[in-house]
Amino acid sequence: MKQNKIAILAGIVTVVALLHSCRKAELLSETDWNEWLSGGKQTLFDESARAFSSMFPDMSSRNQNIHAIGDKAFSATHVSAPAPINPGLGPIFNNVSCSSCHIADGRGKPPLNAAEPLSAMLIRLSIPGAGVHGEPLSVPGFGTQLQQRAIAGTVKEADVLITYTEHNYSFPDGATYTLRTPVYQLNNPYIPLPSNVLLSPRMAPPVFGLGLLEAIDESEILSFADENDANGDGISGKPNYVWDVLSNSLKLGRFGWKANNPTLLQQTAGAYNEDMGITNYVFPKESSYEQIQFDHHDDDPELADSVLRAVSFYVQTLAVPVRRNASDVEVLRGKELFTKASCASCHRPSMVTGVHVELPEVSNTRIFPYTDLLLHDMGEGLADNRPDFAADGREWRTPPLWGIGLTQKVNGHNFFLHDGRARSLEEAILWHGGEAENAVLYYKNLSKTDRQAILKFLQSL
Repeated sequence: MKQNKIAILAGIVTVVALLHSCRKAELLSETDWNEWLSGGKQTLFDESARAFSSMFPDMSSRNQNIHAIGDKAFSATHVSAPAPINPGLGPIFNNVSCSSCHIADGRGKPPLNAAEPLSAMLIRLSIPGAGVHGEPLSVPGFGTQLQQRAIAGTVKEADVLITYTEHNYSFPDGATYTLRTPVYQLNNPYIPLPSNVLLSPRMAPPVFGLGLLEAIDESEILSFADENDANGDGISGKPNYVWDVLSNSLKLGRFGWKANNPTLLQQTAGAYNEDMGITNYVFPKESSYEQIQFDHHDDDPELADSVLRAVSFYVQTLAVPVRRNASDVEVLRGKELFTKASCASCHRPSMVTGVHVELPEVSNTRIFPYTDLLLHDMGEGLADNRPDFAADGREWRTPPLWGIGLTQKVNGHNFFLHDGRARSLEEAILWHGGEAENAVLYYKNLSKTDRQAILKFLQSL
């Protein structure tokens, strides 16, 4: 009996703590209460600069230990071989650790001026056409990703210069805004680049909550697809089917700016291989133009299988931060306008995860990521004109919006979109085109008060 009382008291304390953390939660309906918890039961009650970097709160001690091992490896700085600790970097690479791009597990930013090197941004490369599985065609001598750094004694592939052109516009009510258009130039390539090379800049996205997205059943994602716009609302949405290296088959793409990765394990393995030049059992060959190992052998992956899996598990089990001010009157008004503008047709508020046998912590959970994980035509302004499997040069995957309001606090900036061109949430909205053109027109014609309400709603996510 005494133990039962203790358990009841502990439950009451937990509920009180949750209510206090969510502010005024006692006034909310069950539906609204769920919406406070963006990651369902794997929501983190943290609004600090560490809001993107904590493990699932509901996880077994065994899995907590694996997460901790992956956390350490995610932050580890790699060096070139031979070395006793973390060898294998290069010979060409983009950065030296996972956390160097995904700072505090959050969003990267573009260089602030021409003198600042790329750190949390990379450049995808290809030439027109598609491979046997539909993948982008490799650029001879460069592969499908530019590496702008190299170890001693090795030549980097090229330098990247980004310049911007400013454009001034006005809302119908007379308020003004400015958008900047980036131009990318590859300088000093180690060998000449083909004249038809296709470039696509990609910012490092946040990595929290990805395990929950991976746990969504494919059937649920496909239920949102309307590739031929059968309902006539101007919004289609289509899945990207990409090559799964381990299963040797096409699988639904979920991760990356064009949904060009099917699993977190493959995405993690590809990042080690392309971003750091570190081979592993998924990608055992160097990404460098030489296509050989740094030690001139082709049979020794430089990253232990267990470390790769631990890092993948770390990303898989990062919690989602709780919403803030979700019951605020202005936030609720912004949410209503967000829906009326049809923004929620792509940034779908909620999904339900399926049954995950290996990781029950992510099973059967309603989450609020504000994405459909599908490809959408975003218009000519955002087009990179580089196909990626089923994604054409104007299509991008709908990025999740959960946690977006904490970007400034966690990462110290407010640069958004795939290349960081947007310097605020409003600029990000105004860059939308294609299927989102009518939504942007709706936003522009709102009063300043209503536009601010939408922005405040986004800040609450």
